[in-house]
Amino acid sequence: MNFRDIDDLTTDELTTVLDRAGTIKADYEESGASDLLDGQTLGMIFEKPSTRTRVSFETGMTQLGGHAVFLGPDDIGLHGREPVKDIARALGRYVDFVMARVFDHDDVVELAEYSEVPVINALTDDAHPCQTLADLLTVREHFDDGVSVAWVGDGNNVCQSFVLGAAMSDFELTVATPEGYEVDERVLDRAAELGSAPAVTTDPETAVTDADAVYTDVWVSMGQEDERERKLADFEGFQITRELLGDRALMHCLPAHRGEEVTDAVLESDNAIVWDQAENRLHAQKGLMAWLAERE
Repeated sequence: MNFRDIDDLTTDELTTVLDRAGTIKADYEESGASDLLDGQTLGMIFEKPSTRTRVSFETGMTQLGGHAVFLGPDDIGLHGREPVKDIARALGRYVDFVMARVFDHDDVVELAEYSEVPVINALTDDAHPCQTLADLLTVREHFDDGVSVAWVGDGNNVCQSFVLGAAMSDFELTVATPEGYEVDERVLDRAAELGSAPAVTTDPETAVTDADAVYTDVWVSMGQEDERERKLADFEGFQITRELLGDRALMHCLPAHRGEEVTDAVLESDNAIVWDQAENRLHAQKGLMAWLAERE
């Protein structure tokens, strides 16, 4: 079983993983570390820099009694010293899980094809399913059934996985993006098959009208720095301000570019539940790894 995107899970499996994450979180808060993954090792492949991803996975393995090995660009050399499929075959003989944070989604697909152990997508340019697990856990904790969320910003990798997760979790989602930055039509089709595709608009105010929470992300992602000035112009009017947010909750996967997609005042306000999202990366990923281990 691999976790390349959120819909690698069935709806029932997603519910089980989130239930598992909630239980592990509560148990840790009450009793501390456990031995659920005693003696097991996570191999962590990184092409992109990270704060939350590395620390949450490495800490998560420690809290479950396991061990994590960091493999940065100079260590692993994807598309360098050897083919991706050979890296997958070798790592599968050493570790119990492989986690990959890379640019090209096809690399995660290839790792999963040739690895003998579960491969977890910790971010690609197309998807960020681990973030979606944390998001869904956070929504569970803060809202009752019938919650409505608005995504305002770029229809990027985080948005695309969240669109699928919302469809599987059966809550209302509206996505507002500037023209040219929409969610991939194939992702919308997948969402429709899973439950329902989100409403889409180019008007942020329309998107947030009935929302309980507003979710945004950076406009200029890693590797897109040369597009910065154009994107800042294209996203004019999409900043989350106090006026746009109102009394709604603020979600953000972080890191945030304060003064661009969100104001400093909003991010520092009591409306922000972004730090709960950040913490829940740790617990959601523990739930996922524990569940994957039980299936092996």
